[in-house]
Amino acid sequence: MVSGTKIAEDLHVSRSEVWRLVQQLRQVGVDIAGHPATGYRLQAAPDLLLPDMLSPLLRGTIFSDRIHHYYKVGSTNDVAMEAASDGEPEGSVFLAEQQTAGRGRGAHQWHSAESTGIYCSVVLRPVLPPSEILILSLAAGLAVYEAVQEVDSRVVPDLKWPNDLLINRKKFCGILTEMNAEATRVRYLVIGIGMNVNHAGFPGELKTVATSLRLETGTEWSRIELCAALLKSLDREYWHLMDDPAARDSILQRFQERSSSARGKLVEVAENGGFEGITEGLDSRGFLTVRTGQGLRTVLSGTVKVKE
Repeated sequence: MVSGTKIAEDLHVSRSEVWRLVQQLRQVGVDIAGHPATGYRLQAAPDLLLPDMLSPLLRGTIFSDRIHHYYKVGSTNDVAMEAASDGEPEGSVFLAEQQTAGRGRGAHQWHSAESTGIYCSVVLRPVLPPSEILILSLAAGLAVYEAVQEVDSRVVPDLKWPNDLLINRKKFCGILTEMNAEATRVRYLVIGIGMNVNHAGFPGELKTVATSLRLETGTEWSRIELCAALLKSLDREYWHLMDDPAARDSILQRFQERSSSARGKLVEVAENGGFEGITEGLDSRGFLTVRTGQGLRTVLSGTVKVKE
């Protein structure tokens, strides 16, 4: 135990201010035992995605220098897109403990419980035409897969085109890529990743379609460790795509190998009035192909539902 008087002297503040600060720390999840009469003891370091804790783990990556952390924000993607518009450099990371207006693909909301998931958006400025961005989004899915495997190799995510990761047919991660571009070049883009990590449950109808790493493994995960693994993996995938002419084929091949639904599954596609067919893998641009009774069709943007 450290007395409130000692802390107050060290910080040059009053004991009442020490009490106020302790209460603030407890509200954001810091486990502090004690009270003004007996002193205080830090029980455990908080699992908060703080820049000072992440930066040392990200040395040598594009993401180590500009990490922005928020306790509560509407959407990390919205904040990142606005910052990118104002000139925020490539490699900037935006993290939130809680989102009040988290978004997924197709204007779907993302359930963002406080300090239980990873809600992360990164700013990139790739030298690519807009037509290539789907490949980068698929690479982000691979980065999530690799990060989960690095932390616990027993957990094998299932990639679902174009932007979901599942465990036991339930979604635990979604990816939302947004960009600002001209006809032939990308000015900037934001990759947003929402991952259910330590959620103990989900409200309403989400119970049947969503899961978390904690629910699937029965154990708490270190969000700091997983977030660091994610950003390191994303850094590798990004520079692989930027620097290696063979990267595109590698990304397409690895995505299909890690997806149970990219080939040979009956799916229903909500696009152009809707249609059904059997998946036949990804084309050279990264779009899903589906064999229907009228021939081979390419899914450009519609929601794909696997029919059991």
